[in-house]
Amino acid sequence: MSMYWIIFIGFALLSWLVSSRLKNKFEKYSKIPMPNGMTGKDIAEKMLHDNGIYDVKVISTPGHLTDHYNPANHTVNLSESVYYSNSIAAAAVAAHECGHAVQHATAYAPLKMRSALVPVVSFASNIMTWVLLGGMLLIHQFPQLLLFGIILFASTTIFSFITLPVEINASQRALAWLNQAGITNAYTHDKAEDALRSAAYTYVVAALGSLATLLYYIMIFLGARSRD
Repeated sequence: MSMYWIIFIGFALLSWLVSSRLKNKFEKYSKIPMPNGMTGKDIAEKMLHDNGIYDVKVISTPGHLTDHYNPANHTVNLSESVYYSNSIAAAAVAAHECGHAVQHATAYAPLKMRSALVPVVSFASNIMTWVLLGGMLLIHQFPQLLLFGIILFASTTIFSFITLPVEINASQRALAWLNQAGITNAYTHDKAEDALRSAAYTYVVAALGSLATLLYYIMIFLGARSRD
């Protein structure tokens, strides 16, 4: 078995473990209500207003774990299980997504960098697989094609690593506000922090997995060039 497949299987297993852990954490904390009775919607609106943000709307979106902040139309989109729920998990997720809105309002540099890369990454993702496949098949006849594929893949890897500080900072803002606003107490705060930490691990694994794959393609390209 090649080293690549060992690394690939290792990251696939790690990703599954982290995802399973995240799912279990959120299922657990979704069953523990917040003492103040506030729903995810209530918490999101309060955090926005406490940070002087009044032009962002909190809306419900279908699906599970589909929560996100959309800077294009200034909306915090919360899944129904968060929007209507009064639980530690809902409070943590709602505050986290509002953390992104605060980042946007304060021109947080990593968020601006990630937003600038979105069109590039969207373009790269649409054609990257086919370019890499064609590049590997034609590596001796047309090595420039694989090099182009590597550049495309590198843009997605960079995007993954820029995402890390954006997500971690949003969680830090969320936890700080939850504590300062008195939304969480000694019993609930640690659980909200645990839920957001588990979510952050998924981004770390994704970034490292992307880097490992990028290095694999680079090794193939350099190996082929050395034999030509």
